[in-house]
Amino acid sequence: MTDILAPAMFLCLVVALFAGFPVAFSLAAVGGAFGIIGVTTGHFNVTFLNNMLFRIQGTFNNDNLLALPLLIFMGMLLERTGIAEEMFTALNRIFGRLSGGLAYATIIVGAALSAITGFVSASVVAIGLISLPVMLRAKYDPKLATGIVAAAGTLAQVIPPSLVLIILAEQLEVSLLEIYRGALLPAALLVALYLSYIFLLTRLSPERAPSSFDRVVQSLSQVTLEVVRAAGLPLGIVSAVLAAIYFGVATPTEGGAIGVIAILLLGLAGRKLTGRNLRQAMDVTGILCSGIIFLLLGASFFMLVFRGLEGHLWIESLFKLLPAGQVGFIVFINVAIFFLAFFLDFFEIAFIVLPLIAPIARHLGIDMVWFTVLLAVNLQTSFMHPPFGIALYNLRSVTPSSVPTSQIYWGAVPFLVLQIMMVGLLIAVPQIVTRTPAPAAAPATINIELPPPPAEN
Repeated sequence: MTDILAPAMFLCLVVALFAGFPVAFSLAAVGGAFGIIGVTTGHFNVTFLNNMLFRIQGTFNNDNLLALPLLIFMGMLLERTGIAEEMFTALNRIFGRLSGGLAYATIIVGAALSAITGFVSASVVAIGLISLPVMLRAKYDPKLATGIVAAAGTLAQVIPPSLVLIILAEQLEVSLLEIYRGALLPAALLVALYLSYIFLLTRLSPERAPSSFDRVVQSLSQVTLEVVRAAGLPLGIVSAVLAAIYFGVATPTEGGAIGVIAILLLGLAGRKLTGRNLRQAMDVTGILCSGIIFLLLGASFFMLVFRGLEGHLWIESLFKLLPAGQVGFIVFINVAIFFLAFFLDFFEIAFIVLPLIAPIARHLGIDMVWFTVLLAVNLQTSFMHPPFGIALYNLRSVTPSSVPTSQIYWGAVPFLVLQIMMVGLLIAVPQIVTRTPAPAAAPATINIELPPPPAEN
């Protein structure tokens, strides 16, 4: 009976999710139902549930989770006050002379906005509202324009200080600061891949992304002043927050607090902060944070009951069948997550699947910082999968009806391929994340000489 309960519990959760029930409540309901079954059949010790009190307390006392509302609020302020839109307009002044200039500006603004929004859906909608109409008016290929917006929005998955990385750090029990440091270079490489693809595409097919030079009529000094004012200050704030966290000057929570204050002051100085957009930013932040807390508590309760029914032993027995040790495990997990992402979104995978595989990864001696960053990049593809990618659904909601849904799907495919290439690169070259440490210096031999005892008289 014990061997059946854990697999049945996991199967019931999958059925509940595919039936469309909310994830947080599905986790709690399935956990509660199988907890009762386990207690009545004598296969679950009810005192085991006392640990849930400590898990709830740990959730609300977690320092890393304090950064979530601050970072989300900072991103919402940038979007609601129009500062992000001004950044896009200013950067377009720089790249407007180039074929694909609007695309370059979209990727850069997307990277900056994603770094502090930390939430893919919010980033995709914000970037779609800001840049997509401009690109379509400039006669961009709709497939290319929608693909660029979706790809820029999903950068929120991997660019620190990302909400996604905070959640992964909690679920996999890894140092958040180490994850931020490990994810910085892969995120930069992914942005470089996007920009390189746009560069090559515009050289081969410039008609797909025409220059907007005819719209740039200001003098060089005017352009420079506008770029510094509209883009320099917000990008400087984002860079300062990232640098403070990266070098250990501030914790993610402190960095988020500093960023919020800086954006508030910037909005007040530019007379763009009003009571209405401030309230909207606070409402969105509260809704997102509440949803994440419910997911955390539901997942925590599910995993507690699952472990009480010895589900972790069942999972370990399944992975023992894989060949090739670490390599087989890593390849299998990445392929499995890639295909699971066709049907499950990031939160479902992060709160259900990853806690099950984390103990096995540790047992195999895998570097958990590298493993976490690798999974973050892989999970980025879950937002871009046609036809179920949530980023594509979000983009559809802000795309004019004149652009068919099929073009949105086809536009996402090249960037999805780039993301898969990044996953392969991280597997082949883990030093991108781990940074091979310098050899430790051999301790010097210390000689301590004691003075001779005084001569006796």
